Amino acid sequence: MKLLALDTATEHMALALSAGKGVGESGLHRLAEGGAQSSAQIIPMLLALLAEAGLTLAEVDAIAVGQGPGAFTGLRTAISVAQGLAFGANKPVLMLDSLMLVAEAARLEAPVAAGHTVWVAMDARMDEIYAAAYTHDGHAWTTVAAPALMDAPSLNAAWQALPPACVAGSAAAAFGERLHTQGVPLVAGVAQRAAALLPLARHAWLHAPKLRPEDAQPLYLRDKVAQTTAERAALRLAKEAAASS
Repeated sequence: MKLLALDTATEHMALALSAGKGVGESGLHRLAEGGAQSSAQIIPMLLALLAEAGLTLAEVDAIAVGQGPGAFTGLRTAISVAQGLAFGANKPVLMLDSLMLVAEAARLEAPVAAGHTVWVAMDARMDEIYAAAYTHDGHAWTTVAAPALMDAPSLNAAWQALPPACVAGSAAAAFGERLHTQGVPLVAGVAQRAAALLPLARHAWLHAPKLRPEDAQPLYLRDKVAQTTAERAALRLAKEAAASS
């Protein structure tokens, strides 16, 4: 399978390409700063990945995208780019859980025993946390606590009910002692985030719905409407890039 994958839900932009034979099981991937810079950089970087692999967008089987939860602008940028590329190339879209991506990155960085609970806790700003819990059986992840927006006391209570074997993500550093992580391994889950895209994308290709571009929607845990100027520009550039490839 040939899959192009992207996620800009967090403070980092993760891009990856599973290019089939000759490139390696790990594929090609890039990790860069996210935020406002991602909307300008993401399309050139994705096209550079395709060029490095000697592929055109028309040869890709699907576009996989992190649906969130995460920063509103980052989510809209990723979804807009995925929709634009998929529309232009007539490809399906695969939706990925952006918190599960952090869990997979943490597993690649510091493996946790099969069946043990990995909690992902990402700083959501406004004194809140995006949190979810997962277990890995050696082949794939299972969600045991769905992504939610929590404050620190609520997450501590959730950990009492479902203790973590590992906590991944940015919230532990941001909240410090307000989160009760004593004795629990903490993993940022950043270094391997781009590499983590492809295992999730391959699993989604085999087991998840293949959506029409117009059906690809972000997972918001906060309400906000309307695209920003940068997000509209990202969608336009993605459509132009797909149409010219």
